[in-house]
This record gives sequence, C-alpha cells and structure tokens, in this order.
Amino acid sequence: MLALKRLVTILVMVYLLLALLFILSPAAREGVAGAFGLSTDLSTFYWVLFIVAVVLLAVQLLVENLDSTMLRRNISQHEGKINELKARLYDQQMELREREFQQRPTVATGTTTYPDPAYTAPPAPAPAPEVHRPVFPQEDPSLTNEPLQKPNSFIPPAAPDADERPVR
Repeated sequence: MLALKRLVTILVMVYLLLALLFILSPAAREGVAGAFGLSTDLSTFYWVLFIVAVVLLAVQLLVENLDSTMLRRNISQHEGKINELKARLYDQQMELREREFQQRPTVATGTTTYPDPAYTAPPAPAPAPEVHRPVFPQEDPSLTNEPLQKPNSFIPPAAPDADERPVR
C-alpha cells in the first residue's frame, strides 16, 4: 500500500510540474500539443490536461482513503491487543493479592490461633548503635567536626583575662 501511495504522489507531482510548464511556456505547450496531434485547437489541449488532472486526483483520493482505512483498522487491532494484555495483567494481580491475603496469619482476640506455616514473619531489626555527636555542631562543611577536648594546635588558647575588654 505504501508503494502505491508513493507512486501516485510522484505521478501527481510530475503532472503538476508539466502542467505549470505548459501554462507558463507557450513554446513547450505547442511542442507537446503538436507531438500528440492536438495542435489544431488550444482548448482541446487544455481539455485533455483537465481530464488527466481529474483522473489523477480521483486515484490519489482513493489511495489516501484506502490507506487511512487500513491504518485505522490496524490501530483498532493493536488497541484490542493492548486491552487484552491489560485484562490479563489485572487478573494476575488480583490472583496474587488473593494468594497473599490467604497466606496472612489470622488474628483473633480471646482465642489461640496458629499462623500459616507458609508465612514466616521477618526478624525484628536490631537497634542502631548510638552515634557520637559533638557538643556544638558546626554548619560550615570545611571545618572539622571535632570534640572540644581537642582544640586546633595552630591557635594558642586565649589568656584568662583576654575576655575583659575596655569599654569605649
């Protein structure tokens, strides 16, 4: 179908170019009209061009409609397949949920129930170890986050009386 569609499109383009050539160039028109024996009357030449144009237009419309119909049919078939696959997936999910629901242990108050042997509860997670955090967390990522007992070695500690500043 695609080859037929392309062939008709090419024929229409060639016809359009030839028709423009005949309309715009009187010498080409007279030469072609003389070759086909249509040189007696110019209206006969244009009448033949018109008939060829109508036939090409009808063929192009038929091919385009046929192609469009085939594409729509193909799309509806693919949509049907998609819906069928969705239905299968939904059915499988519902079966899986039903199996999981049946495998859960039953809990009742006041009576002793025994869990299903196929169901095993996961072990309780171990408590996380406590992480050492400094007294004053620092927001600057370029600074090291060390405890206060370990001051920087290149900054000498301040003298005890350095906190007293003169008042101005």
